[in-house]
Amino acid sequence: MKKMIAIALALVGAVSLSACQTQQQQTGTLVGGAVGAGTGALIGSAVSGGSAGGAIAGGVIGGVGGALVGNAVTRPRHCARHGYDVYGNRICVAWYN
Repeated sequence: MKKMIAIALALVGAVSLSACQTQQQQTGTLVGGAVGAGTGALIGSAVSGGSAGGAIAGGVIGGVGGALVGNAVTRPRHCARHGYDVYGNRICVAWYN
């Protein structure tokens, strides 16, 4: 039970730190890695009967997989057409991927 609480606290800490102001793709990669690592650690611990090795292996595998998925899902958007807002600032009004 103590291991599960420690893993849950580590997951909450990782997710809260990964929500800092960064670029969109970096945020997707960080959140995907953190959620994947936490989920993988929980599943690895449950499957291996509560051993630390299973939790570590699940965390590593889940972290890598989650980071890859998070990076693929949040591809950067490029501006196709610029315009101006009411204050005269240049803004993007149309995007392409």
